[in-house]
Order: sequence, then structure tokens, then C-alpha cells
Amino acid sequence: MSADIRFGTDGWRAVIGEDFTVANVARVAQATADWLVQEGRAGDGVVVGYDTRFQSRRFAEEAASVLAANGLRVLLCSAPAPTPAVTWAIRQHGLGGGVMITASHNPPEYNGFKLKAHYAGAALPEMTAQVERLVAHNRDAGREPRRLDPHDLPRRVEPFDPVPGYLAQLERYVDLEAVGRAGLRVVVDFMHGAGRGCLDRVLEQAGVEVVPVRAEQRPDFGGTPPEPIPRNLRPARAAVVLHGAAAGLCLDGDADRVAAVDEEGGVVDAHRVFALLLQHLHEDRGLDGTVVKTFAGSRMIQRLALAYGLPYVETPVGFKHVCRRALQETVLIGGEESGGIGVRDHMPERDGILCNLLLLEMMVQRGRSLAGLVEDLMDRVGRHHFDRADLRLDPGRVDALMQRLREAPPDAFAGFPVTHVDPLDGVKLILGDHGWILFRASGTEPVVRIYAEADEPAKVRRLMAEGVACARGTAG
Repeated sequence: MSADIRFGTDGWRAVIGEDFTVANVARVAQATADWLVQEGRAGDGVVVGYDTRFQSRRFAEEAASVLAANGLRVLLCSAPAPTPAVTWAIRQHGLGGGVMITASHNPPEYNGFKLKAHYAGAALPEMTAQVERLVAHNRDAGREPRRLDPHDLPRRVEPFDPVPGYLAQLERYVDLEAVGRAGLRVVVDFMHGAGRGCLDRVLEQAGVEVVPVRAEQRPDFGGTPPEPIPRNLRPARAAVVLHGAAAGLCLDGDADRVAAVDEEGGVVDAHRVFALLLQHLHEDRGLDGTVVKTFAGSRMIQRLALAYGLPYVETPVGFKHVCRRALQETVLIGGEESGGIGVRDHMPERDGILCNLLLLEMMVQRGRSLAGLVEDLMDRVGRHHFDRADLRLDPGRVDALMQRLREAPPDAFAGFPVTHVDPLDGVKLILGDHGWILFRASGTEPVVRIYAEADEPAKVRRLMAEGVACARGTAG
């Protein structure tokens, strides 16, 4: 099975008990240890964290055992922890890298192995490619992973809590005193993930009244994938209205993605959060830098960057591409459609907890409600509406669809003229001023994703209906 281990958009992910097994985690951990040795980072130590998924602790212990057996100093989180907290520990303690056992937003039957590099960010594609090659090399050479004797694990692996150091960084970054003085009541939706004990803790310490939603750690996530997109946020929306909260702050399963709910119970999706934070960082905080958006994100970001005179870059989907730019230049903000957003002067990593806190800071500093901030944004950049569909299709049908769109793109789509075709990552049909639609095979699940943006909700519905029909082969 190790021949099939491939790192996708963000890490290696697979179904628990099928390809994601203790044996395969050990193989990937051995290749990770080999890679760290080759890179001269083995002496710096490594942190291993995990989320609330089924057997995540067991998989993390296996990874820690293999890494320690290869002579690395290993810090193993003593409880489930958010990915941003685990990644921050790399910077705080000068470690050579990190491993996070999580499948992030994926359904509960999945788990995953995220690899973090010494700069406290996602490993770049060439790094994960090297780990893949080492997995295959070890298999072909008949080299089994080294492991500690189970009795040696407590002696050789250091128990570690990344949360206090991470919270101290949040307190440095955000004006929590001002947030606390505002007397806010906020809902925090953890989606049964690893964010509990971080976002709520820092808010309560600041004096904010927190109403927790889906705070219990459940491996099945209550039957809803822990992805903070509109269709999954009904509990947060209901709680905001019921409790008269100023906002709902939403996290995904490992707390590196963000979405929000305004005081009226309306979802503020990742596109709007990204745009609001860009406004806040540049207009309120006076910060400059390059703006980086992945391919499936909203046109609002480009329009704001142009209005501010800031450099703008568009990358393929995956925060690792944003991370690369942040290692090369000063990136003010970078993000993706799925809610992963990173900001300047922190780390080249997505951080849903920090982004939620910055939203509150913006509300307080501007004296505006969250719905008011969104309305101000729409007045600035125009109306933008967005939707996404995830279709499970046989791999052969996905390949055939993408090939057909690349080789023979239509002249018109859903009645709108196709003015340009952009193949940066998938196939995006640009429909002039009306909007766009993107077809893209997922890098983490066996699905094809369809994204659309337009200036009217009716146009988005029209595009999505035609897009789904096209993907299923039923379009006329």
C-alpha cells in the first residue's frame, strides 16, 4: 500500500483502516525522519500533534515512536491541539519540523499526515515529493521503519502542550484589551474539532462572553464534515440568533480554517472574511505587502489589492503555494477559498483562530457590526456571490471531464459568453463581467469540485446547475 502514498493539496490523506493504517503511518514517519536527516534538521527536534479524529492519538504515538527511534528529539502533544498551535511551536522552540495527524475538514472516515517545515509552515511540494520518494525507496530496499519499544515511549518522547506559547503569540498580535472592553457576546463553533481550549480560552481571558457550539470532541463530528462552509453552519447560525450574539466564529476540525456568522445569522464565508481582513490589515493597521490568492478565490481580493496599489499574485489551490511566496517576500495576507488564511508578521501558515480574533478586532476598532462591515465591503468592491459543489465521480469520469474542458472548452456557458479560459489549476471559464466557473479535481478527496462566482445569486445558481450537469454528462 505504501506505493500509493501521495501528498496532495495539504498532506497525505486516506480512509482510516484502508490506506491510513498504523503501518503506513510508520512508513511515512520513517521517510520523514530520513528527509530531516538529509536536510540537516534532525538535530533540531520535531513536534508531533494530532486532532480529535478516530485513533489520531494512536497514529501520533506511532509517528513519534518512529521519529524518536531514528534519534530525533520528539515533542508529542499531550492532548488534541489545533494545527496553528502545533506549527507555532516549531517557531517558538526552533524545531526542525513538525507532523500533524489530521484530515482537517475531510469527512470522519479520513485521517491525514500534514508535514510542517522548519520555517513553521506547510512543507513545499518538492519537500513532500522527496518524502514520497523515500517511502518508495525504503519499500523497494525492504527497509522497515525503526520503532521504539512501547515501554520506551514515555522515556524517549517528551510530553508537550503547545497551547500556552501559542496563546501568548495571539495576545501579542491582537488588541484583546479593546476586544474585551467592547462587552461582546460571541458564539464559537468548534465543529467538534481541536480548537476547543484555544479560541474560547483567549476570548474568555479577555472578558468576552463565549457561547460554545459543538464543543464536545467527537470523532464522528456529529455526522457533519468539520468544514466551515455555509451548508454546515446551521448550529452556529441558530445559536447566534438565539443568544443575541454579536458574531459567530467558526473553525474547522483542526482550527486552521475560518468562517463567521453575522449578528443576523447570515454566513460570512471565507471570501468575505479574506476581503475584510485585507481591509483591516491595510486600512486599520497600516500594513503593506503582497496579496496572494489561490485560484478558486473571489475577484474581490484582486479588486481590493488593485485599489490599494499592492502587489497581487494568484497561485494554484493549496496553501503551500501561498507559503512559498511568503518565504520569498513580505506577504500581507494570503488565502484560499476553503477558509485557510495567513497574515503578515505571524507565520507562513493558515490560522483560523487568529483570523477570527482579527475579525473581532476590526469590528471593535471600526465600531461596526459584522453585517455592517460586509455591507461596507460590498459598497466598495461591488456585489459578489459564490457557491461550490463537490461531486463524487469515478476517477475515469473526472479525468475525461477535465480533458474535454481543456481540449474543447465551450464558446458559451449557461448562456454567458466564455471570454477566456484559464488552466492554472483545473479549468476556469471566464465569463466577462458576469463572473466565472471553475472545474477542478480535488487534491484531498476523490471528487471534482465546481466553483462559481457572479454578481447576482440567480447567475450563480444558473452557473452551478449547468456546471453540475456538465460534470455528470447530462448537459445538453
